[in-house]
Amino acid sequence: MKSLLVLVSVLCLYRPSSGQECRSELYENVDFPGADILIVFSPDATHCQQLCTQYSQCQFFTFLRADWTRDPRKLHCIFKRSASGNPSVRTNLPGATSGFSLKHCPDYLAPCFDQKYSNRDFPGADYRSLFTADYKECQKACTQDPGCQFFTWFNPLYPDVTLRYKCALKFSWTIPRLTVMNHQQAIDSGFSNHAQMSTTPNAKKCNIKFFANTDIPGQTFLTTPAASPEYCQALCSAHPSCTYFTHEGLNCHLKKNTDKMTTAAKAGATSGLPSRFCRQPTDWLKVIHRGVSFPYFDIRSFVLDSTENCQKACNEEPDCHFYAYVTAEKRCYLKRVTVIPAPPRVTILNHAESGFTLTNCKC
Repeated sequence: MKSLLVLVSVLCLYRPSSGQECRSELYENVDFPGADILIVFSPDATHCQQLCTQYSQCQFFTFLRADWTRDPRKLHCIFKRSASGNPSVRTNLPGATSGFSLKHCPDYLAPCFDQKYSNRDFPGADYRSLFTADYKECQKACTQDPGCQFFTWFNPLYPDVTLRYKCALKFSWTIPRLTVMNHQQAIDSGFSNHAQMSTTPNAKKCNIKFFANTDIPGQTFLTTPAASPEYCQALCSAHPSCTYFTHEGLNCHLKKNTDKMTTAAKAGATSGLPSRFCRQPTDWLKVIHRGVSFPYFDIRSFVLDSTENCQKACNEEPDCHFYAYVTAEKRCYLKRVTVIPAPPRVTILNHAESGFTLTNCKC
């Protein structure tokens, strides 16, 4: 298997936790049975290990390779967790590769994936397609498109002649995105002041324009939680299909219509446009959302005397994307989500070739 390259960027460093051992080895034909917490798709064991590293609760994993024969779960990445942080049993199992999270490795850097996956399809998550002469041109098209995180190219031997040379560009979230958010008394939540919410952090600062008490009816392709119009605007800017948005309550409605935009007055709704060629303001990251809960995705928790100190702890923790503070318990929860490229599915498909953007591979 081709080795994984890494991006040399101190911004992507993980902080090692004291007393935890760094174990980066991959154990082929070994299973860590039991202790499963989540199953996702992945093209190989190295990518599976990176997903485990970024998932807050994953301590170790087992990956079922393409030569797995016991059941249909080929190319599945099984996240695992135990009270001790170690598997209770190790067994020999052909077709499986196991390993540990890299969270505790002091020299761990966020990865770039340059592996070519032959006879693999990454179905779903398409947002644009074109035709290219070869795999490298498709990979270049993905790398040069800020919205593209991975792709599939159909080579000249693909059975459907109408799809030969087709390059399908695909998206996954590269900024922290919450999947659940709700109103809850005695809980305060917020973001790290250092959370990377812009896809163009080095560009000139944007002049953001919101349309207060305005709805853009219809055209919604995704509704996702958002505590503020600013966060909704960041999500719209990160998604290549989003042409405008409406935020209402704790809901962010991402919309797509490249032909027209029709607005309507609506009290409490805020609408706006994406900003993809400038750097979004970050003042909104400092806001504490009182009575709002950001559940799940905990890294760890501890007792603190105030929401402000919980926010400070998140700001000082490189792994922390957002936090929640339970006032009655005086307990602070630090949280993070996965932001590396993650195909929603991976399947075996002859004459399909898949891969990832090389954006993070540039020195």
